[in-house]
Amino acid sequence: MRSAGYKTKAVVASLICVLLLPSGFAQRNKHEAHDSSVWNYDGGVFFETDGAFPGGGCFRINGRMSADEFFEGLRRIDTDQGTAFRRGKEAVTQFPDSVTIVFSVRDELCPGGSGGLQQVGTHTYLTQKMIDELRLSIYWKHGVDLQPVKITGQIHSRVDRIQPYAAALAAELPPRYDWTFEMEVPSAGVPLMDSLAFVFRLPDGRIAARVAARL
Repeated sequence: MRSAGYKTKAVVASLICVLLLPSGFAQRNKHEAHDSSVWNYDGGVFFETDGAFPGGGCFRINGRMSADEFFEGLRRIDTDQGTAFRRGKEAVTQFPDSVTIVFSVRDELCPGGSGGLQQVGTHTYLTQKMIDELRLSIYWKHGVDLQPVKITGQIHSRVDRIQPYAAALAAELPPRYDWTFEMEVPSAGVPLMDSLAFVFRLPDGRIAARVAARL
């Protein structure tokens, strides 16, 4: 596997301007207890969605929101009286000062018109240029209100080549890649009921993908 290592990329700085309406999911464990539902967030909040470029070029976004030990032991309890977040006996109402976001953009086959996967021979492979053209906007979403997030720290990135299942044919197949990005998002004073929304836009303003991390 080939890796360019984590680095700050100037092009990623231009990525910081997306609008995202939540369409992904935060991975949770759920179980029922009488009239309440309890969701656990050990390991953080996970999100996932698919995206595409016009004319071909599809991708999968996988991500995680974490914050040191903040999410360990954190539970969301939904009852008829409302929603509460607790860690043990402690009530928790807000995010910490910042959260860490790590997400990957992975080259994927596009769905076929008949419901099957697109044939490899017709697959449009993602390139670094296509990734560089994406513009990312991040928002804290409270109800229908969107508050843009400004990233002031470094954005780290790396690119890894995806190894084909048929290793013997690797030299004959076009390369596919997985791009990974990591950043710190300010979150001081943000209520836990708010979601962190991401929107990936094309240079012409059209949305290529959108997803949200929500508790």
